[in-house]
Amino acid sequence: MDHAELTKAFGAFFAIMNPFVNLPMFLALTAGFTVAQQRILATKITIFSAIMCAVILLAGQQIIDFFGITVDQFRIAGGVVLAHIAWSMLNGNSIASHHGTEKEQDHMQELSGLAFYPITFPMIVGPGTIATLIIYTGHAKGIEDLIGVGGIVGVILAMLFVVFFFAAFFGKVLSDTMRVIMSRLMGMILLVIALEMIVVGTKAVFPGLA
Repeated sequence: MDHAELTKAFGAFFAIMNPFVNLPMFLALTAGFTVAQQRILATKITIFSAIMCAVILLAGQQIIDFFGITVDQFRIAGGVVLAHIAWSMLNGNSIASHHGTEKEQDHMQELSGLAFYPITFPMIVGPGTIATLIIYTGHAKGIEDLIGVGGIVGVILAMLFVVFFFAAFFGKVLSDTMRVIMSRLMGMILLVIALEMIVVGTKAVFPGLA
C-alpha cells in the first residue's frame, strides 16, 4: 500500500470517525457529568473502539468470506453506505446509523453501557468505519499493509481520546460555525472517496464496463 493509498485511507477514517464532529454528541450525552467522569468515559470509549477496530482488522476478511462475499462486492456496498453518510453530513442531517434513531437517543442516558453504546458503537465504530476497515484490509498485500491501516486507525483513536478527554475545553473553543464547516468539508471528502470505491468495485465486479 503506497503513500497515496495510505493518505486516502487516513482521509476516509478521519472523515467518518472525526473526533470534532462527534464532540457535540459526546457533550450532549455527558451533560451533567463532572470533568472526571467525562475523562473516565473517554478512556473507556477509546479502549472499546480500539478493541472493535482490532477485531475487524484481523477478522473482517474471514467474516465476508464466510458469507461468500468478495472484497469488490463489499467495496460497492461500503461505498454506498459511505456516500449516504457523506450526503447526510453535507446537508447537515443527523446520521441514524451512527448516532442512533430518535427513539434510541431518548433512552441513551438510561443505558448502563454508555461508553460502548451508543458512543463506541455506532457513533465511532459504526457501519461506515466497519465497511472502510474491511475494504482496506481486504486489499492489504501483507502484514505491512495491515500495520499501516492499523497505525492510521490508532492515530485517529489517539486524537479521539485527546478531544474527548479535554471535551470541556474543546466544547468552549469550537463554535457552532466551525463545527458546521468541518462537517461539510469532511462530508465532501468522504463523498469523493465513496464514489471512487463504488467505481473501482463496479469495474472489478463487471469487467466489461472497464
